[in-house]
Amino acid sequence: MQKLIELYRQWHGSEPVSTEKLPQAGSNREYYRMTGDDGSSVIGAIGTSRDENHAFIYLSGHFRKRQLPVPRILSVSDDELRYLQEDLGRVSLFSAISGGREAGGRYNQKEKQLLINTIKELPNIQIRGARGLDWSNCYPQPEFDENSVLFDLNYFKYCFLKPAELDFHELKLEANFRLFAKDLVAEKTDSFMYRDFQARNIMLDASGRPYFIDYQGGRKGPFYYDLASFLWQASAKYPHKLRRELIYEYYNSLKNYTEVPSVRHFAERLSLFVLFRTLQVLGAYGFRGFFERKKHFIDSIPPAMQNLRELLKLNVFTYPYLMDVLKRLTELPRFATLEEPALSRADGFKISDSKVFAAHPSDGPATFSKYDNKGPLVVRVYSFSYHKGIPEDESGNGGGYVFDCRSTHNPGRYEPYKKLTGLDEPVIRFLEDDGEILTFLDSVYKLADAHVRRYIQRGFTSLMFCFGCTGGQHRSVYSAQHLAEHINKKFGIEVHIIHREQNITQTLEALK
Repeated sequence: MQKLIELYRQWHGSEPVSTEKLPQAGSNREYYRMTGDDGSSVIGAIGTSRDENHAFIYLSGHFRKRQLPVPRILSVSDDELRYLQEDLGRVSLFSAISGGREAGGRYNQKEKQLLINTIKELPNIQIRGARGLDWSNCYPQPEFDENSVLFDLNYFKYCFLKPAELDFHELKLEANFRLFAKDLVAEKTDSFMYRDFQARNIMLDASGRPYFIDYQGGRKGPFYYDLASFLWQASAKYPHKLRRELIYEYYNSLKNYTEVPSVRHFAERLSLFVLFRTLQVLGAYGFRGFFERKKHFIDSIPPAMQNLRELLKLNVFTYPYLMDVLKRLTELPRFATLEEPALSRADGFKISDSKVFAAHPSDGPATFSKYDNKGPLVVRVYSFSYHKGIPEDESGNGGGYVFDCRSTHNPGRYEPYKKLTGLDEPVIRFLEDDGEILTFLDSVYKLADAHVRRYIQRGFTSLMFCFGCTGGQHRSVYSAQHLAEHINKKFGIEVHIIHREQNITQTLEALK
């Protein structure tokens, strides 16, 4: 780190007044936002591979000469293990379209336009960026070839198929892998294959214009790959209609830079790369998730498996044994559905539940709030007496639910229960034997579960449930306690219980 600060001092003339480490992604490279005494900031990078850094530095210089939207390299250490680059700001395409992603693929018009702007710019860096490029500077190899395809397919085999404990004939699968690899490299193209073209690697300026970063793994290769990589990104959940629109925009933009194949040929070639990219990312998710146990990659497995299911339905691939293996993979119990949590293996790794909400034209645009992405969610559950008024919302959100328990059988009408509360065993037995409260809560649970799940996805911080009855002593206390325990157990989040009229408070801690 001290050497990076020294590089900054040599470039700027003084040391940075502040240094902020940026979140690390999949690589070992470290990034820092370094702010000078004049208020300007740059991004400092520390890499462990000189060759990888050299590729990024060279490509950035070449792309800048071609007037492509990439960051300027400001200063480089002699050993090329550290460098300074232009700070493109804090807004990535990934964050700018988070509302539509969290709404299960219901992207609004502003988000769609950002995606269109990005996909129309992709041929620019692929075709114009390739002109005059010295491919020998690419890392780790200059061109996408059969060996690199086989490497990624075997990565999928060893890091995903085998940990999934699926039986398969290795030689038969290898034979289909080789056929698949030959088909993928059958067409030679003079274009730059970005290789990691995804929303996290697109930065947006104030006008929404996209800028590209993290292309150090790029090489000479087919342009289909990047389109497949972007549009079939598992966590993006792009609906079919939006994908078709973006493919159309890309195809028409590509015409401005090179001769394009027929639409049918283009679609057939693209489908091959979608399948390849899907297997490739499953291999990465398997390694990063199953073995390194990184939550982001584990959570990405269910939507990636759904992408695979949809591909298999096309029935257009001519690799029969591979198709058989993939079909059986999607039918394994832990991958069988997105609607239920996947099963966990005995050795401890888990595949998290990731419910996908189907998009529908009548849903309208995604909604947004200033409370988005603040998290984590804390739920407060009250019991109260209607005679003393509904509890105030101290969070300032002004929302939540108030449930009236007075339609259910009241144990307070009977002498043995008058001095007890809904926390006492005799009252609990009375209410549950009667059964009305259970039917009432069954509907409450369904409503609460949907709301809590959505608030967690949105990154909201506060939700309130209130149960009122005549005295705030029996039915409301029972209902509030049981809902609180239900939410805490099911979602593992922090829940505060306030039995207002009984002057009882309790905190159910978030589950680790």
